[in-house]
Amino acid sequence: MQTNSNNFCVILAGGRGRRLWPCSRAEYPKQFIDLFGLGRTQLQQTFDRFAKIIPVENIYVTTNDDFEPIAREQLPMLPRENFLGEPVNRNTAPSVTWGCYSILSRCPDANVVITPSDQAIFDNDAFYSSVESALQFVSSHDGIIAMGIRPSRPEPGYGYVQVGDACDAPDMFTVKSFTEKPERDFARIFMESGEFLWNTGIFVSNARHLLQHCKRIMPALFRQIESEGRPVATLADEARLVWDYFSIFPNLSIDYGVLENAEDAYVMLCEFGWADLGTWHSIYEAESRYDGDNVVLDSEVMMDNCRNNIIKLPKGHLGVMSGLEGYIVVENENVLMVCKKDDTSAQIRKFLNEVQVKLGEKFI
Repeated sequence: MQTNSNNFCVILAGGRGRRLWPCSRAEYPKQFIDLFGLGRTQLQQTFDRFAKIIPVENIYVTTNDDFEPIAREQLPMLPRENFLGEPVNRNTAPSVTWGCYSILSRCPDANVVITPSDQAIFDNDAFYSSVESALQFVSSHDGIIAMGIRPSRPEPGYGYVQVGDACDAPDMFTVKSFTEKPERDFARIFMESGEFLWNTGIFVSNARHLLQHCKRIMPALFRQIESEGRPVATLADEARLVWDYFSIFPNLSIDYGVLENAEDAYVMLCEFGWADLGTWHSIYEAESRYDGDNVVLDSEVMMDNCRNNIIKLPKGHLGVMSGLEGYIVVENENVLMVCKKDDTSAQIRKFLNEVQVKLGEKFI
């Protein structure tokens, strides 16, 4: 498969992964873990996928400074300067801004794919075809493409994109609206209307245009950065200033900050099969079931009369369960969590807060 030297990728790998606690921990979050026993972590699988269509030297990883050594250890083939270690957590818009500056300092005509590090893609050939079509489109159009998937269930944990008018390019549409994590009743209405797609969180644009959008939502900050960069004012110098100013960037996502306010946002209908792997519930929905609709993640279990559960245990541990229905059973290091599968994100946030207050950081 041919690669284009103008095409770049930024993998967003700075999250704390709290919704997958206790497997995802504060010092070693989900993107660096092999949850499924495949021999590759989520970060490595994302890299492997894009390395087929993007030159390896053009793949960047944004992550927290604390996690940069882990990321470099897991992706030793990347140049050190391709790891953008953030001094503080500031959501995805500042990460994308820094990535665009760094890329444009190397390639003024760069196209860029922005991707989370915690996703499952089920048809790689279809995925490559969609990404290549999107990159071809943005190489000659100023716009931002959100890659969308037709919803298969009313999932409240995903973002939704409302499809507008058809464009000249295949499977490309204007965007009417973005909705982030609606209530389940609204998610059902969205799905049944046929007008909405799941927002995968994968975006494609030319880097120059995307950076202009990032500047538009933070004008005062960028006036300060660019004025301090004078008289040198190279993109590489300004990229270093972005790091210096990172702590005063707003805590803003690329979805909310840029896409919801962009008049040139597009959505591409994709058929590659996709799942967000950020929560136990989404992993349950994405993974193939064992007998009784149980999902067992690389774990040794004996189950009798059990249904609709998701199980993840450490290597060398055996789980014996009887009569269990609709539960998450997860053990990692010094924590065993057993809870109902419904609305797990809210439950886990509650557990984490209580554990942190009562018992300190050693269980977090």
